[in-house]
Amino acid sequence: MTAFRPLATLVSGVAVLSLATVPSEATKVPLQRDIAYQDWTSTADFLAGDHAGTTVADGTLTFGTTEATTAYVDPFGDGTAKTYDRTSWTSPEVRPGFGLTELVASWNATTPPGTWVEVAMAGRTDQGTATKWYVLGRWSGGDDTAAGDIHRTSVPSQGDANGSVAVDTFVAETGRTLDRWQLKVTLYRLAGTTSAPSVRSVGAMASRLPDLKKIPASPSGGAEGVVLDVPTYSQETHIGHYPQWDNGGEAWCSATSSAMVLDYYGAGPSDGETAWVDPADADPQVDHSARSVFDYAYDGAGNWPFNTAYAGTRGVDAFVTRLRSLTEAEQFIKAGIPLIASLSFKKGDLPGAGYGTNGHLMVIVGFDEAGNVVVNDPASHLIASNDEVRTTYDRKAFENAWVPHSGGLVYVVHPKDGPLPPAPAQANW
Repeated sequence: MTAFRPLATLVSGVAVLSLATVPSEATKVPLQRDIAYQDWTSTADFLAGDHAGTTVADGTLTFGTTEATTAYVDPFGDGTAKTYDRTSWTSPEVRPGFGLTELVASWNATTPPGTWVEVAMAGRTDQGTATKWYVLGRWSGGDDTAAGDIHRTSVPSQGDANGSVAVDTFVAETGRTLDRWQLKVTLYRLAGTTSAPSVRSVGAMASRLPDLKKIPASPSGGAEGVVLDVPTYSQETHIGHYPQWDNGGEAWCSATSSAMVLDYYGAGPSDGETAWVDPADADPQVDHSARSVFDYAYDGAGNWPFNTAYAGTRGVDAFVTRLRSLTEAEQFIKAGIPLIASLSFKKGDLPGAGYGTNGHLMVIVGFDEAGNVVVNDPASHLIASNDEVRTTYDRKAFENAWVPHSGGLVYVVHPKDGPLPPAPAQANW
């Protein structure tokens, strides 16, 4: 059995076809969808926003002068309020050019002990109404609560007439869309201390997706025969490990996939960092990943931006977006960038998998000569063996388990200085 992800965060219910263009290799794909990604990653980017106590240096947003203080009671702590100094930055408004129905933010931040960040979004509806600020995540890279770290968490029960937050995804209320959006990043540190969190990138993917159950296989994107040397780790070897974090390895598909990609870049944790793991546990970097991405409100390790935020603490850049097809995915493989993809399928719909799932993550590592998808599937065959993780899935079957269900969602993890492939006209990366 694999990690469950609520379908409310996987499926969009708006039947609209986009006129967006895609790379030249994909111009014949009959299904077009509205997806637009915008981020802020440089000094100039951050200076374009509104500052309330924040400052910018060397392309990084950080503490300047305390704007105010906040008494925060960690809902998963001992019930004691701690006082934090606070500053914030608000992005410029973004008009994606379509009425969005979903938005997922992601960020790369450094949070020394006693510090954390909160990312929120607001927008304007198709009725001209300004929304409230919806919290999309409260993030700390550590979990030393004695030092003032919070338990990283999504924030449930935020719904109103304009929308709601399903774990990590803003979802517009049925019949509503937003024509613009912006992000607010709030930086916190224990009052009276000088440690400061910093944010080197923050962005969001907005989308409006057609409600189609089946799609045709996309055309070749030129990556036939290219397979990246991503190490293979099975989540099944971690069953029963540290059940306080998402019930152990049976549900660690996202964390295991993140660990595989980090080790591909040589960015995984050191032996010293994983010294807390039982020496009898194979691949301790997977246990470390699960601990580092765990969302205490969601009670799971599958929070999408928490996985990319964890990757961002390891010396690489990472973000969440959606792709329109495997044709687009092939552009990343050609650039040497594996992708972590979110799928959902019934048993038998993905031949060779041997299981069904309401939500599962696996790593796209390449394509065979026929254009079928080569993956590192951490639940492959439900066998507890790293040797069984690398497998190949039929292109059309994989695409139908990925695009209609999660909207083609992926984690993009890449070197800081490594270029991404050229983006399409309606840029989704």
